Amino acid sequence: MRTVNIHEAKTNLSSMLQEIEELGESFLICRNGKPVANLVSHRKHDRTKRHPTMSKISITYDPTEDLSEAEWGEAE
Repeated sequence: MRTVNIHEAKTNLSSMLQEIEELGESFLICRNGKPVANLVSHRKHDRTKRHPTMSKISITYDPTEDLSEAEWGEAE
């Protein structure tokens, strides 16, 4: 990740975007030496990949099955 100041980012935005597209470079934009923003490439999520947390969930019943009277409980 390259660090640039705001003036440099404003002046070279087009070339920075080209570097991001072609090389996958990323930039940290700073004002007075303090980080303000990250300029990184946009990546679409692959919806066919399994989610690491969600894939650990195990459902051991049929969620579409109707509840029995005992499971519904009494109406108040």
